[in-house]
Amino acid sequence: MHDHSHHHHHDHAPKIDHLNSAFIWGIALNSAFVVVEVIYGFISGSLSLLTDAGHNLSDVASLALALLAFKLAKAKSNKVYTYGYKRSTIIVSFFNAVILLVAVGFIVYEAVMRFIHPEPIAGGTVAWVAFVGIAINGFTAWLFVKDKDTDLNIKGAYMHMAVDAIVSLGVVISGIVIYFTKLEWIDSAVSIIIGIVILTGTWNLLKDSLRLEMDGVPKEMDLKKIKAELMKTKGVVDIHHMHVWALSTTENALTAHLVISPEDMGIFDEIKHDLRHRLEHLSISHSTFEPEFSNEKCGQPDC
Repeated sequence: MHDHSHHHHHDHAPKIDHLNSAFIWGIALNSAFVVVEVIYGFISGSLSLLTDAGHNLSDVASLALALLAFKLAKAKSNKVYTYGYKRSTIIVSFFNAVILLVAVGFIVYEAVMRFIHPEPIAGGTVAWVAFVGIAINGFTAWLFVKDKDTDLNIKGAYMHMAVDAIVSLGVVISGIVIYFTKLEWIDSAVSIIIGIVILTGTWNLLKDSLRLEMDGVPKEMDLKKIKAELMKTKGVVDIHHMHVWALSTTENALTAHLVISPEDMGIFDEIKHDLRHRLEHLSISHSTFEPEFSNEKCGQPDC
């Protein structure tokens, strides 16, 4: 006997509609800044400006992908994709982490080449352009700061921008130091430090998104706590064969075998309603239960 009714109750899902404008602002400002950085990077001969432009371009791609994923997540389900396209948000968060890792590899490679073959750099120009970067990236990060813990893609967007603001600050400092000391190697050193900063933040994003991609239990979920909470429902004798996974970066699902005493079968609808209410407070919006009587044996080997 199966109960496969999916209960949709969106009050507990984060509202992300207001973030459309944040993404659009972020994409527009950073696209314009990439053009400025590339032009002045070539004029001044600065690797740190060009690598930062490359990294900002990856941010633009990441923001555009995240925005597309949120749009796709709202698309209705169909006969082929019965959950709709919600999972695209997980794919995008993983892809964004990979983009960042590739950018780090490129930055470090170029920096090492510059150590070997140093070139003259206009420190003052570098500092001024990077100073504009602090303002743009800081403002864009601020647009996402309130919602960064509600979704992996928003966290990714916030992290991209916050890291970029720090990176731009590093470039400003290296530009000023080069202007006064003419020590060109500082540009390459700053590029490598930038790469390490990006790598440390990206690693967690990659791990979290890969975990969701592999249907792992979302990081903030605790199976023991979930089971303990569900066991509080009147009529539930035991819960086993429980699976929790992410449908998207904002929605989670659960399936479980539900052991109930035969005399409580009459109130099964009430039991389900109470279980679903408890799950919503645990950020699980889709649930499927298979009821079993306490006097029968579960036929599945991994129960």
